[in-house]
Amino acid sequence: MRGWLLSAVVALAGVMAVPLAKAETLTDALIAAYDNSNLLDQNRAVLRAADEDVAVAVSSLRPVVAYTLQGGWQRTDLGPVVTEDLSASLGLSAEMTLLDFGRRQIGIDIARESVLATRQALVDVEQNVLLAAVRAYVDVRLAQDVVALRQSNLRLITQELRAARDRFDVGEITRTDVSIAEARLAASRAALAAAEGQLKIAREAYKAATGAYPHRLAALPKAPALPRTMEEAQAVARATHPLLKQAQHQVTIADLQVALANANRLPTVGAGASLGLSDGGVQSQSLGLTMNQTLYGGGRLSALQRKALAGKDAARAGLQQAAVGIVQNVGVAWANLSVANASIEASDLQIRAAQAAFDGVREEAAAGTRTTLDVLNAEQELLDARNARLEAEAQRYVAVYQVLATMGLLTVDHLKLGIPTYDPESYYGAVKKAPAHSAQGKKLDRILEKIGN
Repeated sequence: MRGWLLSAVVALAGVMAVPLAKAETLTDALIAAYDNSNLLDQNRAVLRAADEDVAVAVSSLRPVVAYTLQGGWQRTDLGPVVTEDLSASLGLSAEMTLLDFGRRQIGIDIARESVLATRQALVDVEQNVLLAAVRAYVDVRLAQDVVALRQSNLRLITQELRAARDRFDVGEITRTDVSIAEARLAASRAALAAAEGQLKIAREAYKAATGAYPHRLAALPKAPALPRTMEEAQAVARATHPLLKQAQHQVTIADLQVALANANRLPTVGAGASLGLSDGGVQSQSLGLTMNQTLYGGGRLSALQRKALAGKDAARAGLQQAAVGIVQNVGVAWANLSVANASIEASDLQIRAAQAAFDGVREEAAAGTRTTLDVLNAEQELLDARNARLEAEAQRYVAVYQVLATMGLLTVDHLKLGIPTYDPESYYGAVKKAPAHSAQGKKLDRILEKIGN
C-alpha cells in the first residue's frame, strides 16, 4: 500500500513538474511575421538592386580597360598560285572620361536618392506586414470567442428545448412552441458551424501572416499609446510617414533629372590609350584626347529636357497629394477608432439591458405569462449584443495599430520588439564604392552569405 502511494505521489509530482505550453503572444506573432515575410525578403532584394545602381554610377568615374584578341585564316587563289595565311593580334585599350560637366556625379546622386526612396518603401512594407499580423492575431482571438459564444448559445437553446418538451408533456404549451425551439436549435447549430468555419479561415490568414498556424493564443496586451488628439497624430504623420519621405526623395530625383538633361547638352572630354601586338611582332601604341558634343539630334535633347521638367512638376504634385492622402488616412483611422469606442460603450449598455430582459422573460415564462418564443427572442437579443461587443472590441484594438500605421510608427523599432532588424546600411556600405576584388569585396561576400542564410 505504501509503495503504491509513493508511486502515485511521484507520478503526480511529475505531472505538476511538466510546464504548460507557453501561450503565443502578440509580440511572438509580430516577430514571426517580420522574420518569415516573403514580402519583406522581396523588397529587401529590390533595395539591394537599388544599392547596386549606386555602384554602377560610381563605376562611370573610373577608366574602362578592355582587351581584344583576334585570329584568322585567309586563303587566296590567284590561278596557278594559292596562298594561305594565318594571322593573330592582341589589343589592349583604356578609356576614361575626363570632363562631362557633372553628368556622372548627377547620376550618382540620382542613384543615391533612389536608394533612400526605396528604403522608405521598405519601411512601409514592414508596416503592412506587422499590421497584417495584428489583424490575423485579433481575428483568431475573435473567432475563438465567437465559437465559444455560439457553443454556449447552443447549450442554452438545448436546455430551452428540453424544458419546452417537458412543459408540452404536461400540457402547459402547444406543439408549436416545441417546433419553434427545435427550429432555433437548428439555426444555432448552423451558426456554430459558420463560426467554426470562420475560425478556420482566420487560422489560414494567421499562417499566411506569420508562417505557422496559431496554437494557444494569449490575451491581447494593452494597446500602444496614441497621441491625445487627431491633429497631433496628423502632425506626427507629416514628419515620419515613410511614403511621404519617399515622395520627398522622388522630388529630389526629379530635380536632378532636370540638371542631368541640361548637362547632356554640354560637351564631353575623354582620353584613350591603346596597345597592339600582331603575330609578326609589330607593336603599336596610341594615346589621344577626344571632345564631342551633339549639335543637332533631331530635337531629342530638347524633348528630354521638357520631359524632365514635366517629371519635376509631377513629382512635386505627387508629394503634395501624398501629404493629403496621409493626413486623410490618419483622420479615417482616428474616426474608426472613435466609432469602435462608441460601439463598445453602446454594446455594454445593450448587454446589461438584454440580460435583464432575458432574465425577466425567463421568469415570466416559468410563471406561464410568456411563451417559448418570447424566451428565445430575448436570448437571441442577448446573444447579438454579446457578439457585437466582441466585434467592437476587436475593431478598436486593430484601429489603434491602424492609427500607428497611418502615422508611420508601426515598425519593429517603435514597437520595441527587441529583435535584430534588417540593416540597409550594411549592404549599401559594402557596394557603394563598386568593389571588385578587394577587402570590401570579401566583406560583401560575407554579407551575401548572411542574407542567404
